[in-house]
Amino acid sequence: MKLSRRLETIMKLIPKESALADIGSDHALLPVAAVQSGRAVRAVAGEVNDGPLQAAAKQVAEAGLTDVISVRKGDGLAVIEAGEANVVTIAGMGGSLIANILDRGEDKLEQVELLILQPNVGEDILRRWLMEHGWLLTSECILEEDGKIYEILTAVPELSDQRISNRLLYEDQEWPKSSGEGTFTVTRDLLLRMGPWLLKEPTPVLIDKWNQELDKLQGILDSLSASKLESAALKAKQVQMEMDQIKEVLACLQKDRP
Repeated sequence: MKLSRRLETIMKLIPKESALADIGSDHALLPVAAVQSGRAVRAVAGEVNDGPLQAAAKQVAEAGLTDVISVRKGDGLAVIEAGEANVVTIAGMGGSLIANILDRGEDKLEQVELLILQPNVGEDILRRWLMEHGWLLTSECILEEDGKIYEILTAVPELSDQRISNRLLYEDQEWPKSSGEGTFTVTRDLLLRMGPWLLKEPTPVLIDKWNQELDKLQGILDSLSASKLESAALKAKQVQMEMDQIKEVLACLQKDRP
């Protein structure tokens, strides 16, 4: 089966012989490929809408995998029982929606060992949810496909014996300024927004993403600057500060730093 680069990347993050739950499975491409490749020994493909649900059922049947992939209709994690899956994938939705799905189905996550999440937007919302609910972000990757940029996050339950913790992961960092004079504080909020692991190993795609974000923020700033309202002036100041921080991070990333 030919997967998109995005789904192929997600599939490669699934440990071998997993019990998989793919939430919002659409056409069940990911669970079918995961089972066929040996990444999953069994899977649940969950979908809330009838059209994709029927497409998923057809895909599973045509692959001859109805005995190991269960296609179920339901909202979010309601499609699985606690302990039924040790790996959960949720891809192709906004970060806020993914966080909401995890929040409403938190009782289903007690025995889940790995979350693989691909938000289309709102990655910072999802990182914050993970941090605040006892999940440790263990990896991030960023890729571009068909003109769109995607981030894929993995997280495991935060344990006291792990070498890294959320406290350490999101601890303020002092970077040398791009000017070479003094240091610049990369705050927890910036790490949550831009991704702590992505900033450790920046790629051209990451730089492109944040240059695009700067363009969007410039458009907002231009609009606010045209207003005479006092509230607009205050908002413009906040947006300018945000842009300055992102620009400094990008400038630092594009220089050699310890």
